[in-house]
Amino acid sequence: MFMKYCYPFAALFLLISACNSKDEKRLPILGNREAVQKTVNGKTVTDTVYQTIPSFSFVNQDSTIVTDKDFDGKIYAADFFFTSCPSICPVMQRNMLKVYEKFKNNPEVKIASHTIDYKHDTPSILKAYANKLGVEGNQWEFLRGSRDSVYTLAEKNYLVAVSEDKNSPGGYVHQGWFILVDKEKRLRGAYDGTQPDQVEKMMDDMDILLDEYKDEKK
Repeated sequence: MFMKYCYPFAALFLLISACNSKDEKRLPILGNREAVQKTVNGKTVTDTVYQTIPSFSFVNQDSTIVTDKDFDGKIYAADFFFTSCPSICPVMQRNMLKVYEKFKNNPEVKIASHTIDYKHDTPSILKAYANKLGVEGNQWEFLRGSRDSVYTLAEKNYLVAVSEDKNSPGGYVHQGWFILVDKEKRLRGAYDGTQPDQVEKMMDDMDILLDEYKDEKK
């Protein structure tokens, strides 16, 4: 089941996504932020500190430990799902497969799909799910962790609502956002993973984000 309610950030994400065009060549930085004062060359200046994805450690479809360090130097798309989901997950993963196919073998791009069904989705089940999609290697990580670690990461850091709900199909509810994260682990975009046009927008924005890093190297 796709959660139809939205946090305030969700409306902001959609507004920014709708207003930002590929011609602008730079994506906004989303999420919480705070102004921090520091001294530079004897002068007090104000710097902006942005929300970032914190350290994490999960097990992937190959029973390998995957941490935030495995995403260093890469941009990535993240989502939350569960393999037995009878509603939006199949649509989301078919759409994410388009992202995987476009950026396949690009060393600067990864995908992280976090299961919210910590009871059922063992590595072997995640592996079978990945195989069914035709996913090879570790560019697309299907990740499993404890309930608290995954749910806290989803809601506090990725700003995606997830929960157990015995009255919902499959026993869980979650929002269908695809979250775009940059190499500094900052949130750079959010897209409805059930909508093909939003997924196309994310892939365009991923190109823009990759171009940002190319420009920085010049």
